[in-house]
Amino acid sequence: MVDRPAFTGPDLCAYEAHEVVGLLKRGEVSPSELLDASIKRCAEVEPDINAMPIVCEARARQALKSVPNNSLLSGLPIAIKDLMAVGGVKTTYGTKGLADNVPAISEPLVEVLEGNGAIVVGKTNVPELGAGGNTFNDVFGSTANPWNTSRNAGGSSGGAAAALATGEVWLAHGSDYGGSLRTPAAYCGVVSLRPTPGRAGGGGVLTAWNTEGVQGPMARSVTDCALFLDAMVGFDAGSPISIDKQPDESFLRAAGTPPENLRIAYSPDLGGHGLVSTDVSKVLEDALGIVEKNGATIEEVALQTATLNATFRTLRGLAFLTQYKCMPDSVRDHLKPTIIENVAFGRNLTIDQIADAQINKNIIYSNINVVLSNYDVIACPVVGLAAGPLHEEYPAEVEGQPLGDYLDWLRFSNLSTVTGLPSVSLPVGFIPDGMPMGIQLIGSNRGESKLLAVARAIEQMLALKNTPIDPVTP
Repeated sequence: MVDRPAFTGPDLCAYEAHEVVGLLKRGEVSPSELLDASIKRCAEVEPDINAMPIVCEARARQALKSVPNNSLLSGLPIAIKDLMAVGGVKTTYGTKGLADNVPAISEPLVEVLEGNGAIVVGKTNVPELGAGGNTFNDVFGSTANPWNTSRNAGGSSGGAAAALATGEVWLAHGSDYGGSLRTPAAYCGVVSLRPTPGRAGGGGVLTAWNTEGVQGPMARSVTDCALFLDAMVGFDAGSPISIDKQPDESFLRAAGTPPENLRIAYSPDLGGHGLVSTDVSKVLEDALGIVEKNGATIEEVALQTATLNATFRTLRGLAFLTQYKCMPDSVRDHLKPTIIENVAFGRNLTIDQIADAQINKNIIYSNINVVLSNYDVIACPVVGLAAGPLHEEYPAEVEGQPLGDYLDWLRFSNLSTVTGLPSVSLPVGFIPDGMPMGIQLIGSNRGESKLLAVARAIEQMLALKNTPIDPVTP
């Protein structure tokens, strides 16, 4: 059992989000007190982790004056990932070409969150344009993992995960294409949810029909993740895939409803799709062993994923090419080599590769649906190995088996992205050197309610603490 590092920040920062919201609603604490605590904690830990380089304190204090009455979050400070515009706040996307960009208006999801009582306290760090499994850029530098500041926090929502793990905020917004919510959560010991496409905000004018990239919640517990999802959902007329909120729908309530006769399909390497280290496999299998002892049925399944890698890469290549074609030269001129390589891959795709990706995307979805008709969730790794060195862009191998590029490192994220199925990254233990590791739980189509209920049940069975920590500096 790993000893959890101490937490010496403000007492309020150690509470879970739903607990703090309860205090707010009962008038036992004020939004300004929470903002004070958040700002203080940022000052304490930012020199060590660089998770939230943009703090908008003046805007946040102004927003305190207009918190909607009886709102869902009631004045709770949150963080927004620096890939989403917040009106009047620097939004760099982690690229030098936009280092001084200050949008006049916020994106719709930010407006929804603020309408539900969120107070935006800052923007969290990202890899350039969100491309990468390690959070660093030429504008703000690298974000360190709070559990060991010589290690990386994952990406691209690495800043969000590190901010949560240290108690800078209670909830942090993120986004996910190739595991950008899930990998940092696993590496920093927090919870994230990649929702069904259209569930939590649209993707903007030029990506309105895209189903691979989504916005989603990150928190320190499943309950808080469900609360944050409730604050994100709602129909967005600007998004053609937007899912309307159903009457009396509550993901928070759903998360607290224990599932009956829990059945979990376990895929240790996602049907041979990804490489996984012995240390990571052991953490997952030990956790599932505890879950099984608590009455759940765990069965190993064989998934059909032979075409998954090519399908994901083709869809992603098209997305990068599309994004690049819409960029001004002032942004293109500063792009890191890996982004240029991704764009070149997209430009060189053949029409047959694109057609095959569309065909195989449908087949993969159909096959996974058959599996999920017999199980509540599919469990698999979030990522195949633990967090690497802070300044390593991506690992070269997994236990002696070479990786071709950084996408090979993140292959376990592909299934949920290609199928559009919701997935959770849930902390389940620690590898021998003390670094956190999570498990990925994939649910059925639009099945966030059941998925959160399963994740919450597993969280309770494992009884892991979710309090924030002070950064551990070797």
